[in-house]
Amino acid sequence: MKNIILKLLVIGLLFFVTVQVNAESVAGNSAGLALNTTLNKSETTATSLNIKRMAIKSVLEKNGSTMTNEIDSFIATCTKYDLDCYLLPSISGVESTFGRFMAPGTNNPFGWGRGLTGFDSFSSAIDTVGRGLRENYMDKWGATNIDEIGRIYCEGNTWSGKVKYFMNQFRAEENKILLFSVGNPVQL
Repeated sequence: MKNIILKLLVIGLLFFVTVQVNAESVAGNSAGLALNTTLNKSETTATSLNIKRMAIKSVLEKNGSTMTNEIDSFIATCTKYDLDCYLLPSISGVESTFGRFMAPGTNNPFGWGRGLTGFDSFSSAIDTVGRGLRENYMDKWGATNIDEIGRIYCEGNTWSGKVKYFMNQFRAEENKILLFSVGNPVQL
């Protein structure tokens, strides 16, 4: 009985707790990827980065990823190249089921170079792909959202929708963390 009451209380709180929503997240993030819709200069606090770390860790663990030790690499790369912190993990979700299925010995969870480009480590792959997206897709070709990146990154027409699906999983996990950490310090 206590369990049911607790669940009803949490559901009730969801209706009364307001969460700030950016137009980009409502529009499927097609409005401003290059401007880093989830991590801009005003959101680089230790707390916001810890929440992103926790969200990435949670989604990777839920999906049995082999990259759960690379969370800091994802955060460092998104900060370094001004990317959405959930972009690279989401691409790895589409291309290799978060590093679970890739060409043996390549450490390439992104399908970079048709999946055959080898890297010394996941960390090296994360940095190389992050830099490549920033320099070659966004800066050089002017891609400003996932759909535009997808037209360059992948020959298929469903890639960007799949990346958005995973990005939404990370954002949903971030929202859960925020909801349950109200009044509690967030630590990783």
